[in-house]
Amino acid sequence: MMKGGFEVVHATLDMIQPHREPIWDFASFGFPTTSVAAAAVSSIPRQSLENRCINLERNELSDWVEQVTKKLIDDLPAQNTDTDDHHSSTLQAPADIPMVCEDSFPPSLLADFRPRKTVTSSDFDELQWSNVNGGNDRGLSRLDEQGLSLITLLLECAVAISIDNLGEAHRMLLELTQMASPYALSCAERVVAYFAKAMSSRVINSWLGICSPLINYKTVHCAFQAFNNVSPFIKFAHFTSNQAILEAFHRRDRVHIIDLDIMQGLQWPALFHILATRMEGPPHVTMTGMGSSMELLTETGKQLSNFAKRLGMSFEFHPIAKKFGEIDITMVRLRRGETLAIHWLQHSLYDATGPDWKTMRLMEQLGPRIITLVEQDLSHGGSFLDRFVGSLHYYSTLFDSLGAYLAADDPNRHRIEHCLLFREINNILAIGGPARSGEDKMKQWRSELAARNSFVQVPMSSNSMAQAQLILNMFPPAHGYRLVQGDGTLRLGWKDSSLFTASAWTSHVSR
Repeated sequence: MMKGGFEVVHATLDMIQPHREPIWDFASFGFPTTSVAAAAVSSIPRQSLENRCINLERNELSDWVEQVTKKLIDDLPAQNTDTDDHHSSTLQAPADIPMVCEDSFPPSLLADFRPRKTVTSSDFDELQWSNVNGGNDRGLSRLDEQGLSLITLLLECAVAISIDNLGEAHRMLLELTQMASPYALSCAERVVAYFAKAMSSRVINSWLGICSPLINYKTVHCAFQAFNNVSPFIKFAHFTSNQAILEAFHRRDRVHIIDLDIMQGLQWPALFHILATRMEGPPHVTMTGMGSSMELLTETGKQLSNFAKRLGMSFEFHPIAKKFGEIDITMVRLRRGETLAIHWLQHSLYDATGPDWKTMRLMEQLGPRIITLVEQDLSHGGSFLDRFVGSLHYYSTLFDSLGAYLAADDPNRHRIEHCLLFREINNILAIGGPARSGEDKMKQWRSELAARNSFVQVPMSSNSMAQAQLILNMFPPAHGYRLVQGDGTLRLGWKDSSLFTASAWTSHVSR
């Protein structure tokens, strides 16, 4: 284990205070400026109790979603040959692995299921909100009956879409869009509003045969930064990945980082600072940033170059305005003697990398010393009904986590829900899927990497665990975030649901 690994924690905690600028201001990267406690206080707004979606004991909305979607399950598979391919969000760590929380994320019936071939609205007749938990409404009493009936109608609509009954689906969507508002106090109503909008796009796309929305990347990046400011999920991804890369770069003089979707590059100043202050001296850093907009990539490169210059660190930035799976190895300017790291923070906002099989093939050709992978515990594969059930449970949990301490009228909350979470929901339901993209998506990348002879897993270190725990300590336990270690990975979730999993890998022919 590398000595001084905790330095990355203390040096970067001072750099994650909330700010609202579209591009980060270097003044916010002072070393050091505030304590952990001060950062925690400043990053967590205190709102009045009556304006929150209160979740005292359990994730109520996603719990009810899981109960009601059982009616979509014909039966569970009698035999599961791919035990690692749990694309739902409730995986359990092995008993012999130490865990940060008191118990692991419990197993879920949504982990593996085969939806009914034909389901009608009569299948939902018994789903009265008062007896979802066998007559015990202790965990549901704070959800209003209207919100639950809206979700039931949403499920009926999803079934209609899955069997191509678009006329009936359109009728139900008209009702849903009139009844549900994205500005409502109820988390359930907000979720229904955004899902109904995405499913309306799905129906229209099915009729017209188009499914390619325009993307305002600046708006998406600003919302992504707001999400980073108010929740631990993005910080978790940045801190754990930076630690794994830092350890892989130990005593290496020339290093190269490929970021498969760099956006604003918010992750990298923290790593640069630690590399610049190493006892053995700073390395020469080359960074290849992938993205869709050359304008935004150039701006990110300027910001990173200026920051590296201030640290006195030799730095090069190479922008590539293409998807990683659409380039060949000659476009990556690798030099002899460079230690290569590939970083991929996965999301569902848009297809950032192109065909999965081409992305995998290029990774094998490049032979990186370290791949840092942060995955959403959510599958993009399978049928429409598969994706609907999985995404409804996943995003209900995310909406609940935001609603647990952000007021319904909080502008950052609306920005995150509208510009990030809705865009992901829309991409999964209205645009995604093998039948529409023509490409099969890998359900879980870490399972695919493990199955290849080209890669071997690098267990996340105790320093990575310590950083993740330090991030969680910025948020009071009542907010419900939980950290689990197991199978060499770190998983961050909310209440009983795992939402993001961080893992690291190396190539057998690493540079």
